Amino acid sequence: VQLQASGGGLVQPGGSLRLSCAASIRIFSIDVMGWYRQAPGKERELVATIRTKISTSGSTNYADSVKGRFTISRDNAKNSVYLQMNNLQPEDTAVYYCNGRDGPRIYWGQGTQVTVSS
Repeated sequence: VQLQASGGGLVQPGGSLRLSCAASIRIFSIDVMGWYRQAPGKERELVATIRTKISTSGSTNYADSVKGRFTISRDNAKNSVYLQMNNLQPEDTAVYYCNGRDGPRIYWGQGTQVTVSS
């Protein structure tokens, strides 16, 4: 399974970015997909997840620090998951990683850099 993340960049505080993660397989065959981030000198942390299995309702989960600002969504037809990030702040600066989990199997995509700076 390959996960291809894209959409990172440099944005001013208060700005927005949309990250995309394209999977090489049908995402409805995977239990959960999500986004994690890792800032310099810090551990990788959960940002948001979405249930993607075809039998699920697509329920979502967010880190407290991004609730109300970030939205995770899926497009089964495109085998893709998205992270809409609004009102970005300097503390959101990190490398963002796409993740997929299916039972004991865990998949990681390459990271995409998000830098929030004036």
